[in-house]
Amino acid sequence: MVNESPDTRRHHRSRPPRCGRPALLAGVVLVLGVAAAVLVLLLTREGMVGPPPRTLVIPEGRRASQVYAAVDRSLGVPPGTTEKAAGAADLALPPEVKGNPEGYLFPATYPLTSGTTPTSLLTYMVDTARQRFGADHIAAGARRNHVSVHQAVTIASIVQAEAGTTADMGKVSRVIYNRLSRGMPLQMDSMLNYALKRSTLDTTSDDTKIDSAYNSYERKGLPPTPIGNPGEQAMEAAITPTPGRWLYFVTVAPGDTRFTDSYAEHRRNVQEFNRNRIEASGS
Repeated sequence: MVNESPDTRRHHRSRPPRCGRPALLAGVVLVLGVAAAVLVLLLTREGMVGPPPRTLVIPEGRRASQVYAAVDRSLGVPPGTTEKAAGAADLALPPEVKGNPEGYLFPATYPLTSGTTPTSLLTYMVDTARQRFGADHIAAGARRNHVSVHQAVTIASIVQAEAGTTADMGKVSRVIYNRLSRGMPLQMDSMLNYALKRSTLDTTSDDTKIDSAYNSYERKGLPPTPIGNPGEQAMEAAITPTPGRWLYFVTVAPGDTRFTDSYAEHRRNVQEFNRNRIEASGS
């Protein structure tokens, strides 16, 4: 959610944290080229013997830290192994990220074999992101909105974290662009949650004063990195925002996200959100 003043900053997240949806259905191997396509045919033909192939599902919106932990668990390696591998691996990342793969661990379902290692799996994810985000229409869309592809990925990560539904993604994207063009701080709680390594609906006034490059209440512009790993729908929203003048939004109830360019109307929507939360909690 977007907030504006201290009296609207407490308990004003736009929506519950999203667990995300896998980019591909569980059990379906991500197809990248002819060799993988042949593998899919072999795995799905009648009469297949042996156990089904193992896979790892990375849902949309997962942070790099969550991806590392999931890889550690799936490969049965000690906690922290994949994070160390990410720091040492020569991943094909854009120069702007300075070796940080946040935003480029593409959400999908990945096959696991006896030879899979943290480095090979991270390489697979980054190469997939490079293929998807490197498409010509992505670059053209970024130029059309006067941002770099990396900035578009960063916007997509915020959209992924903030949008309550796929239908809202384009509107959330437009709010981001509108606030950036006006020189307004983004004031989005998802960025604070990233800085504080948490996911919560509750944002306090003290939270908005933390010293962090991800504190979008104190600092203007985009954060230095994406705040998660967006999927293709969020990326499409980042390069094709819905036309509109909105500057604020809040999800007052499941499936009911209100977008407006009026701060007075936004405050009324926030008050309704708070009433709904109090009634739901019974307190």
